[in-house]
Amino acid sequence: MNETDKIWMNGELIDWADATVHVGTHGLHYGTGVFEGIRCYDTDGGPAVFRLTDHIQRLADSAKLLYMELPYSPEEIRSACLETVSANGLNECYLRPIAFVGYGELGVNPGDNPIDVVVMVWPWGAYLGEESQQRGITAKISSWKRIGANTIPHVAKATGVYLNSMLATSEARRMGYDEAILLTDEGTVADGPGENIFLVKNGVLYTPDLSASILPGITRDTVMTIARALGHNVVEKEIIRSELYLADEVFMTGTAAEIAPLRSIDDHVIGDPGPVTREIQDAYADCVRGRDPRWSHWLEHAGARAGA
Repeated sequence: MNETDKIWMNGELIDWADATVHVGTHGLHYGTGVFEGIRCYDTDGGPAVFRLTDHIQRLADSAKLLYMELPYSPEEIRSACLETVSANGLNECYLRPIAFVGYGELGVNPGDNPIDVVVMVWPWGAYLGEESQQRGITAKISSWKRIGANTIPHVAKATGVYLNSMLATSEARRMGYDEAILLTDEGTVADGPGENIFLVKNGVLYTPDLSASILPGITRDTVMTIARALGHNVVEKEIIRSELYLADEVFMTGTAAEIAPLRSIDDHVIGDPGPVTREIQDAYADCVRGRDPRWSHWLEHAGARAGA
């Protein structure tokens, strides 16, 4: 992890090394927290955070689903994100706003424990490796199933939910694959540990709908919007694993992963990244880097220090 100078914690910027919590923090023991992953890109107009307002609204929605009352408004957290990027003088970085139940009572019920809110920023390259977006990655259907909608609210980006993801991705890596794909209890395709999934068949894009217990990804929404603007038909529906094996193209989407093509799934060869995937990759890059004015409303600028 590339350490930076400052972290915003509970209303103030502090040194990276001073951003600590007590070992009795409730969120550490029970996974009672919500977070976001956001990217800031270097554009011709300076550093710009992509879809920041949408990410922070999802953070607030996630907190509501966990009965967490955030001590800061979405606008205050949005401003804290921009302030933290600027304070660290970064032209391009990854942002991690997180809110969690803090120190106090240590029973399962969080009671009146305070809610701590933190914003970290640091340089972070391609999540699945620099070659992932060009050569494509290998994936395996996980033995672990995606959590059900009535187990934990799957539309919440909650810290505890990611134990499900950790088990799936760790299993895939141990078996020699780059990433995992999780199915629902019914055996339909859900998503990746930190990504949504799309397939292309006969020129049409398909992606699992929300009934598959997926996180409603902001990159997923971005890709669907861009694809439709490019003239593609995008269908949200129930998908079975065999459809992945027989697809013309498959790719994953996420803030960290961006657009990652899949070249094989369970050793079924999909092939090199196809023309639809490449078109969407290029359009997405133009979008997040401010080169396509149609999507400029999704960029929020943060000033970097001179010489950064």
